[in-house]
Amino acid sequence: MQVELGTKVKDFTLPNQNGEEVSLSDFQGKYVVLYFYPKDMTPGCTTEACDFRDHHERFRELDAVIVGISPDPEARHQKFIDKHELPFTLLSDENHQAADQFGVWKLKKNFGKEYYGIERSTFILDKEGKLIKEYRKVRVKDHVVDALNYLKENKAD
Repeated sequence: MQVELGTKVKDFTLPNQNGEEVSLSDFQGKYVVLYFYPKDMTPGCTTEACDFRDHHERFRELDAVIVGISPDPEARHQKFIDKHELPFTLLSDENHQAADQFGVWKLKKNFGKEYYGIERSTFILDKEGKLIKEYRKVRVKDHVVDALNYLKENKAD
């Protein structure tokens, strides 16, 4: 069962870059910007992560936390964070538990090969954990600014 707009997202727990268990419910009381991306250290994913990094303070001012999720292992997340000075949590979803819940674990095609992987997507949750906005099949250019503007225009305190 995939999450639906306007409904509360079922809690999940995944390890972060330090191997600590992090639950979605840990962020209750804040807006959550969950972004799913295919792989650390790849060009598109690096651009997206750095865009979130560069706008991190603006999201924080809107009482929002940014959480990145990919199937990469914790150690690779830590290298990615260190290399690009990312100020937010990355969660390791090696068994694609969260990706399945959000419907972003998809059959993909690249250079004639088929494989399963993450479809780049972003989800914004309100302070009670309800899904209020989804961006599927994200194109990296201008995406972070779009998400930031959505939050600015639609946040209710």
